Amino acid sequence: MNQQFGESYAESVAKDYVMAELDGRTIEQALDDGVPAKRVWQAVVATFDVPSTLQ
Repeated sequence: MNQQFGESYAESVAKDYVMAELDGRTIEQALDDGVPAKRVWQAVVATFDVPSTLQ
């Protein structure tokens, strides 16, 4: 996340951005609910333009 968004913005994205791929949850909510980190990252990749080197 930090490599993709920068440290400050990564925190904001994780806390505030609701993602359809995570059933309407934020990254933090999904992780707190036990969604595996790999699935969460796959949702980030599907939602944002993440370079292939970070996928």
